[in-house]
Amino acid sequence: MREHGQGGRWQVVVVGGGIAGLAAARELGSRGLRVLLLEGSPEVGGKLRRRPVAGVTVDVGAEAMLNRRPEGVDLARALGLPVEHPTTAASKIWTRGSLRPLPRSLMGVPLDLDQLSASGVLSAEGLARVRQEPSLPAEVVDGDVSVGDLVDRRFGPEVTDRLVEPLLGGVYAGHARLLSARASVPQLVAFATKGSMLEQAAAIPTTYAGPVFAGIPGGMGRLPEAIAAGASGEGGFELRTGATVRELRRTPDGFALTVGPTTAEQLVEADAVLLAVPAPPAARLLAEVAPVAAHELAGVEVASMAVVTLAFRAADVASLAETSSSGFLVPPVDGRRIKASTFSFAKWGWVREAGRAAGTDGGDLLLLRTSLGRHREEAALQAADEELVAASLADLAEAVGLAATPVDTHVQRWGGGLPQYAVGHLDRVARVRAAVGEVPGLAVCGAAYDGVGIPAVIGSALSAARSLAESAGVALQ
Repeated sequence: MREHGQGGRWQVVVVGGGIAGLAAARELGSRGLRVLLLEGSPEVGGKLRRRPVAGVTVDVGAEAMLNRRPEGVDLARALGLPVEHPTTAASKIWTRGSLRPLPRSLMGVPLDLDQLSASGVLSAEGLARVRQEPSLPAEVVDGDVSVGDLVDRRFGPEVTDRLVEPLLGGVYAGHARLLSARASVPQLVAFATKGSMLEQAAAIPTTYAGPVFAGIPGGMGRLPEAIAAGASGEGGFELRTGATVRELRRTPDGFALTVGPTTAEQLVEADAVLLAVPAPPAARLLAEVAPVAAHELAGVEVASMAVVTLAFRAADVASLAETSSSGFLVPPVDGRRIKASTFSFAKWGWVREAGRAAGTDGGDLLLLRTSLGRHREEAALQAADEELVAASLADLAEAVGLAATPVDTHVQRWGGGLPQYAVGHLDRVARVRAAVGEVPGLAVCGAAYDGVGIPAVIGSALSAARSLAESAGVALQ
């Protein structure tokens, strides 16, 4: 490991090699700065990761990004990566003993009463409660409130339990009655303060100019791989993996970072530092240089989850091969082990094509995945990989009648992978940024702040990188 950059020290050190750190390092490097990125694990990418399953390389982390927010697709295209949109296959919801159509909604809040009624997701009593919503007065939301509390008041707890929970669980692996409405679904607060959400839903368009989601043929994991591959080029940055940062402290002219094990630690010096790591390690590293920010970040809880990928011979699952569904969500109230399943072969054209003739016998393979684990339910993930696979197969058998044995499986655990935007999260982030802003040359970015989706994380990284470069421009140039 080289201790210093050109000219005796690094202008910027980025800590964390997930998509946030990579995007930030790329942005800083493009400005002509000498940038070092330090990643503690053996590979970059964070929750964007690909692995071969039955010889077919697929995502085992995030598999899609919002298309209607530009940062993700813009970055992919800037890197020369193609963008693909999901097929028209529709997601369903497995609840009350059946797979049911997922009615049109805003993060689970119903937008179409006819669809909701036809879906059978709610009981007669639950549906009657929803129909009362237009008669309720506008909400007065002082400060923050949880998504579940807001939805409970306006639509009744069945909507929260059977529609909002599975959708929020897919994004945050969290619980609706703990997650901040202002941070997680601010549109709900805006609607509620104006009056009936159902009446305002009539003004929301049912068709859009473009698809909601996007992916990358070959997997979203290609995005960090492409940034890393171009790191050493002109306007790039130096990348080191297996380089855990154990300590960050101020020096008279910048920062010093202690990197590596105690038996072989290295000192890295920098004019500026950008922390692109999850809240817990960020809190640890900020303990000395920004103790108020460290205290706030230590209060951000995280959720763990697992993604189980299964490969089947298409001939063994003929009925599933012709499905018109892209998968299904599972409300926690139904007591299943899995919280969702994505039929990747039906959702993504590239996955279907990658599985053609990929079997050892020359036959087609179909790949799908399940996800397990929610906030404060880490004990459920302490089971062995084989148990998580068995639980997934048992739930799939009951949900869609899948009885075949997979030809290959892969279990990817994401320990502490998703920050929880608890009630008051926006105020917490403001306090973190105020405290960090008092330290010249210091910045933070990532999923803990402005959104957990890929475009939001990239946006957070680009904003932090640009602000850092501009605020310390004299020193960095």
